[in-house]
Amino acid sequence: MIHLDTSFLIQALVRDSSQDDQLRRWLRAGETLGASVIGWTEFLCGPLEAEASEVMARLVPHCVPFSESEARLAARLFNTSGRRRGSLVDCMIAATAIRHGAPLATANEKDFRRFTSAGLTFAGG
Repeated sequence: MIHLDTSFLIQALVRDSSQDDQLRRWLRAGETLGASVIGWTEFLCGPLEAEASEVMARLVPHCVPFSESEARLAARLFNTSGRRRGSLVDCMIAATAIRHGAPLATANEKDFRRFTSAGLTFAGG
């Protein structure tokens, strides 16, 4: 499964964006796509038209739960990466992808690079 970050989900709604193109390629290839419940929640906070969220829910049918295991890892990522203000959600999204052994697709790879030493990988184009 490829985990889609909030930024990827948002940008995939932009017609002809690189994320839109990549999403279409993965769908044609039969890839399994999902998002952590954390990223999905952030995505649904919008602003977002109802139709867009319905379309994305059909395209990305797997919402991966956030459990105590992910919470512990997210806290470790947060503490070891400098306790940066506003980065806790990224830590939670990264922890979910790491725990499930899934590459992360994001439009903001630089925000997540600091988690590669903990096992985060990125979905390639």
